[in-house]
Amino acid sequence: MGMEDGSKDFDASSWPSQLAHDQWVFLPISGHHPAARYKHAAAVVDEKLYIVGGSRNGRHLSNIEVLDLKNLAWSPLKLSVEPKGDKLEDKSSQDVFPGISGHSMVKWGNKLLLLGGHSRVSSENLTVHYIDLETHGCGILETSGKVPVARGGQSVILVGSRLIVFGGEHASRRLLNDIHALDLDTMTWEPLAVTQTPPAPRFDHTAAVHAERYLVVFGGSSHSTCFNDLHVLDLHSLEWSQPQIQGDIVAPRAGHAGVNIDGYWYIVGGGDNRSGASETLVLDLSRLSWSVLTTVKEREPIASEGVSVCSALIGGETHLIAFGGYNGKYNNKVFIMKPKPRGSVQPKILQSPAAAAAAASVTAAYALAKSGALDFAITEDSKGNEVEDPQLELENEIAAVKEEKKVSEATLAEIGAENLGLRDKIDECNNTHAELSKELLSVQCQLVAERSRCFKLEAQITELQKLLESLSTLENEVEKLQAFKSAMEEEDRQLAAGAERQGSGGLWQWIAGSNHDS
Repeated sequence: MGMEDGSKDFDASSWPSQLAHDQWVFLPISGHHPAARYKHAAAVVDEKLYIVGGSRNGRHLSNIEVLDLKNLAWSPLKLSVEPKGDKLEDKSSQDVFPGISGHSMVKWGNKLLLLGGHSRVSSENLTVHYIDLETHGCGILETSGKVPVARGGQSVILVGSRLIVFGGEHASRRLLNDIHALDLDTMTWEPLAVTQTPPAPRFDHTAAVHAERYLVVFGGSSHSTCFNDLHVLDLHSLEWSQPQIQGDIVAPRAGHAGVNIDGYWYIVGGGDNRSGASETLVLDLSRLSWSVLTTVKEREPIASEGVSVCSALIGGETHLIAFGGYNGKYNNKVFIMKPKPRGSVQPKILQSPAAAAAAASVTAAYALAKSGALDFAITEDSKGNEVEDPQLELENEIAAVKEEKKVSEATLAEIGAENLGLRDKIDECNNTHAELSKELLSVQCQLVAERSRCFKLEAQITELQKLLESLSTLENEVEKLQAFKSAMEEEDRQLAAGAERQGSGGLWQWIAGSNHDS
């Protein structure tokens, strides 16, 4: 049964109490619906879900839709252009807020800040739009410092009063892995001088912050592959690392969405350009342990690229709200989940050394390509903004590809040598197995011989037992014969003694008679 089928008996008046833990539920909403889309931006403020922009059939959308989570009703948000100084510019909201996709949105005070994204309105540098939630005014924030180049598909995370921007894809399709910070108090940009090996250039990844110190980056895509690696940037030491990960092994994905709730990072949707990611993941940020929270069918809207997810406090409990996405068709459905209060996540499978080495090899290859060839010619204009030389950029792109090819060939050679070593080990193991098999066969033959010998000994013991039983009978016969012999000898002795007495009496009697006659 699909998630939509399970909502036929849904009671909109008391829906928060009907939700089971860790299961996605489709919210049936009547009336107006926003256009289906993906690669939009979403945020929840005061139990209202704001959906801004997105893409559909290659067209960038500019409308802003609001879902009231209390009565489950959509409504469009009409914006007004805020004046600059004393002059009110005569522009529509679409002029100030054009159609855009692949952008990021963060709540700051009473405003929604929108950074980056792709649109038909070109810009050399990263633009920061804002929407005032109280006045419904909108505009562009003026920033200073070293403003990053324009991009889309980047990650933007609020850490304290700074926005941390990582990666993305330039309008010329150049992939980025640089990192910048925007101080929201001074509206000043600053590139972060990080050390150690950064993640490979990517876009459509996700990022989260843990303990207000560690920036965690997961997944994303290059132009040829999707990633499932996880990188951590210590915002104090500005050092990148790729730590050992515990728990379930997760599939590569891009275009997914993530939200951090009390140290647990929920990852929803995404895909690998062939199929959508059907499992909803959760990462214990304190232990860096993955686990699969729930799984849906591959064609469910949740298993989509370009989906959004937000956290919302409804009825005193935290919920996840997902909207939109593309998995073969665009959708505009809303799904909700009530995550179970999480204890410690038990790790299941430690990442193997081979997997860690492979991930490190890919990262090192991209890092080498960047350090050796992705050093694009970036200059600054009079305002301190970055400006690129297109010709040098093209030359550096070609050099980067050549360098990446060399690194890939070297990596393949290393893998080939490692495979050869593994084959030798396998052959050695096979030889050892053959020898052990021979020894086992010899021992089995010895056991058969010993078993035969035991059978013979048991037969001899049986015969001896029979002999012993016959000897016992003979002993009884001998005892009887000895007793009979003793009785005969005693009788013979008595007869001999009687005869001797009779002989002695006649002699004396004859002597006595002779004397008398005389």
